[in-house]
Amino acid sequence: MIDPFKTLGVEARFDLEPDELARRHRDLSRALHPDRYAGAPAAERRLSLSRAIEVNDAFRVLKDPIRRAEALLRRAGVPVGETAEPKPSPDLLMEMMERREELGDARRRKDLAAVHALADVVRGREREVLASMARQFAASDPDPKKLAVVLPELGELRYLRRFLDEAAAIEEELSP
Repeated sequence: MIDPFKTLGVEARFDLEPDELARRHRDLSRALHPDRYAGAPAAERRLSLSRAIEVNDAFRVLKDPIRRAEALLRRAGVPVGETAEPKPSPDLLMEMMERREELGDARRRKDLAAVHALADVVRGREREVLASMARQFAASDPDPKKLAVVLPELGELRYLRRFLDEAAAIEEELSP
């Protein structure tokens, strides 16, 4: 697997600055643009196209906090993925089940304001989890045993993201 941090030439850390990441992607995309290689030999054109695809893939990975965390953990040799991570706490599962029921109720009532309010609460929670993960990555890097403490929050982030995706779909469905 290609290391997205090396591909984009950015420091391997969780709290990447989004604007800096986008600027790096834009600069590399510009340098690898097919128009720059129009008169080049076929092998060079293929190489630049292949490199451009890698840059785009790396950018997609690093701009997503879940995939960025997975990339950092993989670099340290920590197994990732929902089957490799600890099971979520019963409290988190209960909370998410209750919030999803509230979301379903709001959808049935066609109460867009309630959907927005639920999503705002979960977005706030997502910000807290992301900040905590950034602190844990900074404090634990590069020790794989210490980095494993991030795994429960990575799992929580997946649940929060799924909820927010569902809420966004309902918001779109209910919007005039």
